[in-house]
Parts: sequence; C-alpha cells; structure tokens
Amino acid sequence: MPALVIIGAQWGDEGKGKVTDFLSREADFVVRFQGGDNAGHTVVTGGVEYKLFLLPSGIFWPNVTCVLGNGMVIDPAVLLDEMDRLRAGGHSTDRVRVSHAAHVVLPYHRAIEEAEEDRLGEGKIGTTRRGIGPAYLDKYARIGIRIGDLLDSGVLSEKLKANVAYKNMLLERVYDREGFSAGQLIDEYLGYGERLRPYVTDTSLLLDGALRDGKNVLFEGAQGTMLEIDYGTYPYVTSSYTTAGGACAGSGVGPTRIDAVIGVIKAFTSRVGNGPFPSELHDETGQYIRRKGKEYGTRTGRPRRMGWLDTVALKTAARINGFNWVAITKLDTLAGLPSVKICTGYRFSGRVTTVAPASTADLARCEAVYEEFKGWNEAELKRARAYAELPAGVRAYVEAVEEAIGVEARLIGTGQDRTEVVIKGDIGFGQA
Repeated sequence: MPALVIIGAQWGDEGKGKVTDFLSREADFVVRFQGGDNAGHTVVTGGVEYKLFLLPSGIFWPNVTCVLGNGMVIDPAVLLDEMDRLRAGGHSTDRVRVSHAAHVVLPYHRAIEEAEEDRLGEGKIGTTRRGIGPAYLDKYARIGIRIGDLLDSGVLSEKLKANVAYKNMLLERVYDREGFSAGQLIDEYLGYGERLRPYVTDTSLLLDGALRDGKNVLFEGAQGTMLEIDYGTYPYVTSSYTTAGGACAGSGVGPTRIDAVIGVIKAFTSRVGNGPFPSELHDETGQYIRRKGKEYGTRTGRPRRMGWLDTVALKTAARINGFNWVAITKLDTLAGLPSVKICTGYRFSGRVTTVAPASTADLARCEAVYEEFKGWNEAELKRARAYAELPAGVRAYVEAVEEAIGVEARLIGTGQDRTEVVIKGDIGFGQA
C-alpha cells in the first residue's frame, strides 16, 4: 500500500490541510515531518473551521494515527493546548504520537527571534516570531533540547542550566532584554514532559513497522517549497526542509519507501513576510482575492501578499520535489472575476525566460509575463461533481497549468469544505 508525501508547491498556504484531510479517510498514519507552530493548516468539516499548528490534518479521522516526526521543533505548551481544544470539540487525541528526537521550542527562542527581528528593522525577514529559527539553530549547534529530554529530570536540568546561562548573556548584553530563570523553566518543562509522556515514542520505528505491515502513510509538509531553506527565496525562507526530501530525513523513513509525491497548488499565489514576488498584485484585484479567500496568516493573522499563479516558480517546485501529480485548490476564490491570469514567464535582462533565476536578487528584478483566461461562475463551479462538469474556463486554466509544469492535476478543489473536491485521475488512495 502507498506512502504518499504532500508538499506545498508555492510559498505556503496552498490548502495542504484540506488535501491531507481528504486523503486521510483511507490513511492509517499521517506524519508531520518539519517545521513548528509557525505553520498553520486550516480544515473545514461539517461547516466548522479548525486551525491546526502542530498536529497533522488527519486528526479528524478516528482511524488515523497522527505522528509528529523528529524533524519538527515543538512548543509543548502549544501542542498540549491544541490537543486540549480538540478534545473539548469532541475529537480524540489518543492516537497522537510524538518523536522523542523532535526538538523543543523554549521561551528564550521566541525572545531571541523577536529581538533580532526588531534589531533588523526594515531589513527583517518577516518571521512569525514563534522561535522556530532559533530552535533549529540550537539543534545544529548541538545544544538543543529534545522531547525525550523532558522525560528525564537530570538531563533536562543539566541542559537547561547551561543553555539559560548562555541565552541570558545574549539577551541581556546584546539585545538589552530580560533573561529567564533556569529553575522556573525546568519545573515548567518537566510538567509538560509528564503530560506528553504517554505520546512519546521512537516514531521512526513505529512508521517502519506500519509500512512493513502494508499500512497507508501520508507525510504532510508544512510551509511551501519556495520557503525551503536551500531552494526557497533565501534569506526570506523558513528554517527547515519543506520539500519531499525532508519527509525522509524528518520522519526516519528511507526514500525507497515513498511511492508518490503530491504537490498542492493554490489557484493564485500568496506569501507572508518579505522577499521577491514577481506576480504580486498591488491593485483592487489583489484586494478582491484576499477578501474573498480570507487570505490572512493562519498563525499570524497578517494579510497575505497576493498575486497571480506563477508557473515559473511551480516548474522549480515540480523539479525539486519530483511531483507525480498535483492538486489545485481554491478555484472558488477566483470565481466572479471576468478574467484571470497565469504568469508563464519572467522578463529579465531584456529577454523572457521560463526558468526561475537561482539568485534571489535576480528574482527581485524579474517582471512577470502573463497569459489571460476567461473567468468562471462560482455556482457552476460548486455544482460540478466530475471534471467534465467544471466550467470551461476552469478546465482551460487547469490544463494550462498542467502543460506549463509538465505534471497532471488529479484533484481539483472547488470550495473550502472537505466534500468540495473533483477527482481527475488516480490519486493513490482516498478515492471514494
């Protein structure tokens, strides 16, 4: 049975949560493998909207075991609060499993990130200020605290005392900020460890057993390809591997176990934070798309920067991830516009190219080149139950994307709810 990886093909906020939720009906395991609570996935079920920051989007299916992999950085307070809220809403969290090797986000990480963003001023990255970058920095500096450490008072005390001494020196002497009490943090995080103890395990071993037993496993990426630490619009990126390769490193599953990689594409483009954005809209059309699509950061609430769909960036994402097929979401957001556009190339240094420059500075100098398509009616879009029933404008739009990036679209999102989906081709599993 298949192991499928779901990856955002843009700058995040593509609708990965909905696609994961849809496919999870036939999954046994859903795995988050990178990032922290800087990412937010929204799932609408039964008319109720849920915002998830750490838990995988498969949490709403009772048959699914939800895994938080070793590649994540986890704020225990946020995770426990999220679990409490779901239980209060009638959703079980009994099948949540957390990697003992995932790293912990601590208050000093948030304080340092906030201080550094403030110091940079106009040159800031535009982070969520959730401490994600500093937590990954500690991981690679080999001074990080892992989830398993929260279960051992001796280990946690030794590590936190050393870390707090160093972080307080940085906060107080460099940033002129208040430091932290090691004793208070030790007590607080040992408490989180006791609450998390029933959920903590070697998740790599767990997933290996599941795959050997023929279970269906979904790997759910956070953020998007263009925010990837190596291949995104550096330095305006996140701190982890958001691409398909990260699914293996961040879950402890070998690459030969992966059957397919699915890219999720929003029918337009958005991003939160700073950095180049060739197809960005600064007019009323961009404001219309933002209002209609409720395009505000799930974690931050910040208004997202809006733009037309960029197939040049999508070609890069398809190449890096090796997409087997893609899902296209949020076509309903564009409904009502008389015409819509797709960026098919960049004008750069006096010529038009369909290959994105590797340099972020060069990307900032690119001007988008567009192809225009007839718009579509929302009511007609939502009535469609098969691909042939979709409005002609939608089909032309989808097929233009397929041709531009060389990958077939097999799942078409026609609305927010988990039921508002048109299937076009074999999607591996989850096909009702």
